[in-house]
Amino acid sequence: MAASDKQEFFKGIGKIPFKADAGPEDTMVFKHYNASQVVHGKTMEEWCRFSVCYWHTFRGVGLDPFGAGTIEREWEDESDSVENAKRRMRVAFEFMAKLGVKYYCFHDRDIAPEGKDLAESNRNLDALVDLAAQLQKETGIKLLWATCNLFSHPRYMNGASTNPDAHVVAYAAAALKKGLEVAHKLGAENYVFWGGREGYNSLLNTDVLAELTHMANFFKMALAYKKKIGFTGQFLIEPKPKEPTKHQYDYDAMTVIAFLKNFGLEKDFKINVEPNHTTLAGHCYEHDIVMASAFGMLGSIDSNTGSPDLGWDTDQFPMDTKACTMVMKTVLEQGGIQPGGLNFDAKVRRESTEVSDMFIAHIGAMDAFARGLKNAARLIEDGIIKKNLEARYKSFSVDIGAKIKAGSATLEECEAFILKNGEPKKTSGKQEHFESMLNHYV
Repeated sequence: MAASDKQEFFKGIGKIPFKADAGPEDTMVFKHYNASQVVHGKTMEEWCRFSVCYWHTFRGVGLDPFGAGTIEREWEDESDSVENAKRRMRVAFEFMAKLGVKYYCFHDRDIAPEGKDLAESNRNLDALVDLAAQLQKETGIKLLWATCNLFSHPRYMNGASTNPDAHVVAYAAAALKKGLEVAHKLGAENYVFWGGREGYNSLLNTDVLAELTHMANFFKMALAYKKKIGFTGQFLIEPKPKEPTKHQYDYDAMTVIAFLKNFGLEKDFKINVEPNHTTLAGHCYEHDIVMASAFGMLGSIDSNTGSPDLGWDTDQFPMDTKACTMVMKTVLEQGGIQPGGLNFDAKVRRESTEVSDMFIAHIGAMDAFARGLKNAARLIEDGIIKKNLEARYKSFSVDIGAKIKAGSATLEECEAFILKNGEPKKTSGKQEHFESMLNHYV
């Protein structure tokens, strides 16, 4: 390495320690996340598989819909050069090593500047991928997932795989080809598709079936090339109901599952749930995580939260222990989230301009999930909530209920059962009882 390559960017900040007895103002230490601590049969590190996202953490400058950027980093020279991108990547790996995470995620355009054409963009990307491979080897940090930015450039203003212009779809496919090659070279454990502009603003100028069919064929091209180059990462689709289009085709987990099953893709894809997107769809925080897991489709989680009172995608760090408990309950119940992970698709607030804020945000969120993990483990091991849930559905273990559950009941049998047994009695849903039981663990 050249001397400049050894520069320390976060001077005065060492590897973040675990200090269980830290006080309330000690926010540069872990109070709950102890990577090697065994919980419910695995270490915290194995259950959580924390990942840092490149776009918000190292490319975010505090922009919002109403104001310019507020965040300036001393390592940035304000150029869109390959050299600046390389310096930024060294910053990223130093940050992740000091934070103590083992994974990161990126879009192609996060790590390398776009060139004047596809060939130059690919050359820029190659230069950064070579450096990433070197830094991964030096630090042991791995690529949880890669993806392509097929939404920011003006060429994608009408979408990428769903664009009404086949020329644009072909361009997106060419970028995807390179993205899969990059993922394969860096050993990505997953590859994510987020259809940033795959949707519509008006049905008057949209052929919905044509666009959805083109998107499915786009995914089939990806599967064919994945097999051709020997890439073994899991394909993931990330749902979002709106923004930047009025309606996104990947509205929520169930919409994605229906799409995959309709086009015969359900065996090759899983879902990367972002809870902030879930709440934008009008669901509770953990809804898409629970629904995807119930159908064996939960592949990874973009761990963030939002402000329901604002009503748009704010990408905040998750600090709510109860929400994290519900997420980790699902993760534990399905035996883990590997090869996915908990990727912090979150950004510091535009008012949080100090470098230390980057660390504090991640530390706080990791601690929140560690507390959620411990809570969920106790909840599951006690078995009390599970026992109460099973009791609520006990009628499906006998008589007509058992036949309905097995799918063998007929309408005639149901009628005969009612004529014999009469009107069903009211049965309390005991919602408050369940909520109080959860509060015992949180």
